[in-house]
Amino acid sequence: MRSKRMTKEEQVAKQLGDIVSDLRIDLDLVGEYVARSQPNVVYNRLIEVAEATRFEKEGHVRKP
Repeated sequence: MRSKRMTKEEQVAKQLGDIVSDLRIDLDLVGEYVARSQPNVVYNRLIEVAEATRFEKEGHVRKP
């Protein structure tokens, strides 16, 4: 039986989940480092991911 291949988005979601679930990581410090070292587009895309996650968890239908 052939298993379904994960899309790139599914792979990234798993990686993000694995990273964020590591309780040894101080997420406040991660946020500070992201703000200091990454361009604004990275921040904006992280916000987009967080909003999409919230909508999915709350059962909302996302507009295209």
